[in-house]
Amino acid sequence: MSEGAAKKEEKPRKFQAIRGTRDLLPPETALWNRVEQTAHEVFATFGFGEIRLPIFEPTELFARSIGLDTDVVLKEMYSFPDHGLWDVEGQRTNILLRRPDIENAQSVGLFTSQVDALIDRVEPALKAGEIPKTPDNERALEQLRAGSDRISTFLVPQTAGLAEERFKLTIGFIQDAAASLTLGDQVTLRPEATASVCRAYIEHGMQQLSQPVKLYYIGPMFRRERPQKGRYRQFYQIGAEVLGGGDAPAIDAEVIEMVMTFFDRLELQGVQLDINSIGDKNCRPKYVELLRAELLKVRDKLGPDSQRRIETNPLRVLDSKLESEQAIIAKLPRIADHLCEECAAHYAAVKHQLEMRGVIYHENWRLVRGLDYYMRTTFEITAKGLGSQNAVCGGGRYDGLVELLGGPPTKGIGFAIGEDRLILSLQESGKGAVAAGRDVYIAWMGERAHATAIRAAKDLRKAGFSVELPPVEQKFGKALGQADKLGAKYALILGDNEVSEGLWTLKTLADGSQQKLTEPQLLDFLRKL
Repeated sequence: MSEGAAKKEEKPRKFQAIRGTRDLLPPETALWNRVEQTAHEVFATFGFGEIRLPIFEPTELFARSIGLDTDVVLKEMYSFPDHGLWDVEGQRTNILLRRPDIENAQSVGLFTSQVDALIDRVEPALKAGEIPKTPDNERALEQLRAGSDRISTFLVPQTAGLAEERFKLTIGFIQDAAASLTLGDQVTLRPEATASVCRAYIEHGMQQLSQPVKLYYIGPMFRRERPQKGRYRQFYQIGAEVLGGGDAPAIDAEVIEMVMTFFDRLELQGVQLDINSIGDKNCRPKYVELLRAELLKVRDKLGPDSQRRIETNPLRVLDSKLESEQAIIAKLPRIADHLCEECAAHYAAVKHQLEMRGVIYHENWRLVRGLDYYMRTTFEITAKGLGSQNAVCGGGRYDGLVELLGGPPTKGIGFAIGEDRLILSLQESGKGAVAAGRDVYIAWMGERAHATAIRAAKDLRKAGFSVELPPVEQKFGKALGQADKLGAKYALILGDNEVSEGLWTLKTLADGSQQKLTEPQLLDFLRKL
């Protein structure tokens, strides 16, 4: 086979969505729009304003807010250096991949020239600020210079064994220096949005506004998790945060009331609200030490993850889903019995406020948060149709987060809804139906009717109806068939007779009935439906 024939037979690569991502298509997107529009409407009635945040932020923002030792930061974040220095990146990669041979002067010379070329490129870039001028980068440049000078000494005859060992150490020294160069800021696709909202609150001086500041967001987040039902690597959240002001229990209760109102408006089925208090810096540390002491007594009966968490974060043991650990966990001390006077009073007041609002709740002593800045109120909402992983919303108070991110001491509480899981729950429970198809399909025949059809479509769309206007004339039977495929409710039939008489034929596709109407009568008829 000739080369030309082989190329002719090659098929272009068929692209697909990356694993863990997906396309959202009509008519399902209509349900997403309904959910998000309901969020806009409900949250606005509680005085919340929408904030739109960047998709990526400095990696350190999430490392500090989520926790350096969490799975999200260690394993799941999509992070990358933000720079355009691909020539420098290429030079560095060449150095890192080289394995020069001390007995081959040409390979040593080539490696040395590559190191020198990198030095010549990095030095002016550092001075110009093209590469971040940090102590670490300046140290790396000095190490590259020292390594380059040292390599030349190996071209002079030396004791073979000793020289080879020193040569390998020098190559490693140079490669470590090259690898340590930071060419740009490390940025991360946001795995959650609370930290971004707090960053925006600090950056824009929102503490100077009337407090509290009430914000909500809707948008995609990114985590490299194992894809499964209702869980994706690009997923969507609807969330809200209240920042500033006091920590009155009524604030906590109103935030919970708002999200429960949202779920009620959507007719989400099987909703259950669990609440707890995890204390504050005055009482939680004592409880954590008590919990750790009790866990150490039963350490041998716990799985490896729980054993590790005894030292790192005992509260996380309470999250365990292992069947073999449930009976053990049930006998552990409960934080509600170890709250300080102020936290106990706050928790009691939150429950009272929820009761005043008619919000039904369940107390769940195992509902905890592992990071230090979380405190007092914590809550979770579950729904039907999601199996064992049935949470659709989690939230709580985080009075220390803004300060942790460099802002002033600020009270805060919020929640995040997993929109993918919410949509799935609505669909599984039969509450995800949305109106599909068009309101009117215009079946026109003849040039005179075409002009009238264009005007009719314009007027109907202006009145708020969805209209399908075929671009070319169709036979009557084909037009009705197309209208039926599109799920149209009505077919507006326009031919020469309808145009001449000024009476338009409207056919109800569900039952086949039809009637003749003037243009004003048509609009009145459709508006009354």
